[in-house]
Amino acid sequence: MAELSTDCAECGGTVAPDGHCWECGAAQPAFRAHEEITTDDGAAAISDRGTRRGINADAMALTRTGRWTIGIVCDGVSMSPRSDRAAQLAAEVGMTTLVARLSAGAVPECALEEAAVRAGRAVAALAASVDAAPACTYVAGIAGPEGIWSASIGDSRAYWLPDEGPGTALTEDDAGALEALTAWLGADADAPAPHIRSYRPRVAGRLLLCTDGLWRYLPDAEELRTVLTRRQAPLTHPQYAPRAAGGQLEDVRKLVGYALDAGGHDNITALLIPIVPTGSA
Repeated sequence: MAELSTDCAECGGTVAPDGHCWECGAAQPAFRAHEEITTDDGAAAISDRGTRRGINADAMALTRTGRWTIGIVCDGVSMSPRSDRAAQLAAEVGMTTLVARLSAGAVPECALEEAAVRAGRAVAALAASVDAAPACTYVAGIAGPEGIWSASIGDSRAYWLPDEGPGTALTEDDAGALEALTAWLGADADAPAPHIRSYRPRVAGRLLLCTDGLWRYLPDAEELRTVLTRRQAPLTHPQYAPRAAGGQLEDVRKLVGYALDAGGHDNITALLIPIVPTGSA
């Protein structure tokens, strides 16, 4: 993983903890160029800058609290200023809210609704004006003994990928003609109205959250599962060569490595949460 320099790549100034220069405000290419997260119950996530983008404007959060495993993936809208900061903030605020609400006993649907609203307000507060508004997409997932839940705004997606039987997309893109976004988080967007869905798996499998840097190469659930079930993915990037990894991390590396081999034109983020329904273990 690249180390973050304390000197700005643009002006030589000092880099702040959020990866932007204090003096000129430029985002630093090495900041969050590649990140990996795992939890003790086997969930894993990777965010990678890709091969063509100057910075990584994706963000992710993953944790376990009580009986819940929670993941969030956000994608900064490329035409907006400081989109990387928007994605980071949305993931942080969304996760903080979900942990607090679930710990307080809220049902997942209500927790997801509140988390998306709070994330949207936080991103909107970053704007200097509606004409200079940081923006991002958002997808969150919750997995627990009773099932799985997802909430999305924009075109970051959630998929159910069972070990047996057909997989499915759990989210619908907020997109119109020419795949233009019709909903996102930001001061120039409508009030957040997440698409929330619940699902009760009958078999073991994985909940996948991802940005379009992955799903544009693998848009269908069966294509994603095919990559996951390969004994050894034919990857050319050394960073993703098959090696020992705990939980889902090796499989997340397969997905991200596939996107890099396919061109890596955008930032790539993928998050996998293993699901074992009660009574199926």
